[in-house]
Amino acid sequence: MSNSTPLKRPITMAVLAMGGEGGGVFADWAVDMAEENGYWAQTTSVPGVAQRTGATIYYLEFFPRNSGSSQEPILSTMPTPGEVDLVVASELMEAGRAVMRGFVTPNCTTLITSTNRMYAMAEKTAMGDSRVSSEELLSACKSGSKRLIAADFAQIAEESGTVISASLFGALAGSQILPFSKSEFIAAIERGGVGVNASLAAFEKSFEVAQKAGKESAPTAVSIEIGKKPLREGEVSQEEMVKVVNDPESAVGSALKELAARIKAELPAEVRFMAVGGVKKCADYQDVAYAKRYLDRLATVLDHERSVGDGTFRVLNEVARYCALWMTYEDTIRVAQFKTRRSRFERVEKEARKTGNQIVQVREFLHPGVEEFTDMMPTALGGWVLKTKPVTKMIERMTVNGIRLQTTSLHGYLLLYTLSRLRFLRPRSLRFSLEQARIDSWLKEVTELMGKNYQFALEVAEIAGIIKGYGSTHANGLRNYLAIMDEVARLKAEGSTEGAARIKSLHAAALADENGEKLKAVLALR
Repeated sequence: MSNSTPLKRPITMAVLAMGGEGGGVFADWAVDMAEENGYWAQTTSVPGVAQRTGATIYYLEFFPRNSGSSQEPILSTMPTPGEVDLVVASELMEAGRAVMRGFVTPNCTTLITSTNRMYAMAEKTAMGDSRVSSEELLSACKSGSKRLIAADFAQIAEESGTVISASLFGALAGSQILPFSKSEFIAAIERGGVGVNASLAAFEKSFEVAQKAGKESAPTAVSIEIGKKPLREGEVSQEEMVKVVNDPESAVGSALKELAARIKAELPAEVRFMAVGGVKKCADYQDVAYAKRYLDRLATVLDHERSVGDGTFRVLNEVARYCALWMTYEDTIRVAQFKTRRSRFERVEKEARKTGNQIVQVREFLHPGVEEFTDMMPTALGGWVLKTKPVTKMIERMTVNGIRLQTTSLHGYLLLYTLSRLRFLRPRSLRFSLEQARIDSWLKEVTELMGKNYQFALEVAEIAGIIKGYGSTHANGLRNYLAIMDEVARLKAEGSTEGAARIKSLHAAALADENGEKLKAVLALR
């Protein structure tokens, strides 16, 4: 569009952003820019239920004052499907939602979206991997829009020390859809007066990205990336993986050098990376002796791999994965350990964008149940408490409203820190004895099956992944796991040749919902 193009209707734009991303600032910049340059402008917003349950939709309309009429136009307060010229989304799922709602259409809509993902609660809390495919979302955005500009604008904002609204505003300017010059966009940011330098840095980088998309674009949609994406926190490059496999000792501290040398000497290359991670996790969770116990368990499975395995070491690799996760189950000590780590406070301050002498406070909302108390009790005492209803009811009354704790206060921090230092009590606790017995029983089933049906053994090794989390999540997972293990025992007794396929279907059913209804239905089908 250009300033000389006569308009029969307003320019329409919808902006979808989540809490803390500056969607309101973006809308204010756009309205200020339009009004300063001879346009009537209006913005409305419809907030989502929560920061990630739904994004806030900011809807904007612009109409030139020199349109030939002296009357102020009547502007709409909500987007009309099929009549939105521009949609700007701060995250790929929100772009997909805009397509689904009809805000984005192939005949008129330019879609500008960041390709980063902030997973929805349904994706995070599912028993299995319920993440929506980013590739499928991007494909829907391409086919559903007239033109697509997609890049990791969140990464640009992070590198510039600001929020994504500045990046998206730069992409909007670079798209050249609105009848305003780059300098007019910049002036709007400067008039805003807050975080100007960081916002302009992100603006400039995103402007270049959008300009590149414009030059490369044909009538079809174009998606671009900003070079090679940097690894996110916790991700490991292929080069680092190869290094760990060839030299496990390079990936551990001095206390674990001996165990790393054992991994290289005893375990096949296919399993070393997973085993190194497991040793580090177990040592961090308890101590070096516990990490050694982890390797001893792998050694038992390795013996069976060499005698009756198929040469792929697939079962051993899955055991290395899930045994480490199971041995480091989440209890109150582990939670306290995570919450008092310096790295956590540094991450919170970074996410809050702390500057100068600003003070950041962290408040925990804890809701422990009876099991969280008995988990750390000696085996006999914990068992007695669980069986004694007056005691369990008293604990429930004490915790019915949850506990609020300020971790950044001296009292709150010392309370959690002291709890995190009670690891020496864990080996004598009720939960520890229960989990170790379950792990040994699981490994016994896996090794017994390896010589009879290797694929069956592999499926049984993988179902340990059903057990995860704490509280009700752990209880649901354990219930499903035990139900499947009962089916494993039945299939073994019958000498079934379809055991692998049966357990695979039950595994998928167990991950389908939390209450186990899908698993019950599949178990009933024999």
